[in-house]
Amino acid sequence: MEGKKLTDLRRNYDLDHLAEETASKDPYEQFESWLAAAVAQELEVEPNAMVLSTANEVGEPAGRVVLLKGISNGGFIFFSNYTSNKGLELSQNPKCALTFWWQHSHRQVRIAGRAEKVSHRDSETYFSSRPLGSQLGAIVSPQSRVIKDRTQIEKDYDQLAKEYNSDLLPEMPSHWGGYKVIPYKMEFWQGRTNRLHDRLRYQLEDGKWHIERLAP
Repeated sequence: MEGKKLTDLRRNYDLDHLAEETASKDPYEQFESWLAAAVAQELEVEPNAMVLSTANEVGEPAGRVVLLKGISNGGFIFFSNYTSNKGLELSQNPKCALTFWWQHSHRQVRIAGRAEKVSHRDSETYFSSRPLGSQLGAIVSPQSRVIKDRTQIEKDYDQLAKEYNSDLLPEMPSHWGGYKVIPYKMEFWQGRTNRLHDRLRYQLEDGKWHIERLAP
């Protein structure tokens, strides 16, 4: 940061606009359209990266980046260790939020919803599609727990790697699986000039999505 002040860091957004007349009436269609555009934008390194925000039983918030792995039956799917901090927090309070930021499109999507576990079969299907190294990592890592150093985990991984290969794959551990976040609110943000950004919020009311514009 030498030579630069945080107060001087800014960028003008002028790539696109977001209007009620052209936005989809279905927030899932609108999201998939924006996601497809982000995937096509080669500068977006991981367009399916999203910040998952949770809160524990006393309301203490936490956020971390996870990867969207599917959109199915009205929900946004990701996978994790059920005994991790996020897993424990979702078991205590399933209300959560997802945030996508596509820098090169000047776009943001915010989603508020409720998380539930996906079926064991769906979790197994995805687990079996992962690279072997990722499968083994999910087995040996006591995610979010305090450890002395990397040595023991690396030893456990190396030992497990001797037992499995492309011909013999491990079973999915019981502490691992998927979540589906079912939204009741989705907000689409398009950066505009002079900080007069476009914001459209989709709100689920009585089973129907209603669109309203928010001030920037």
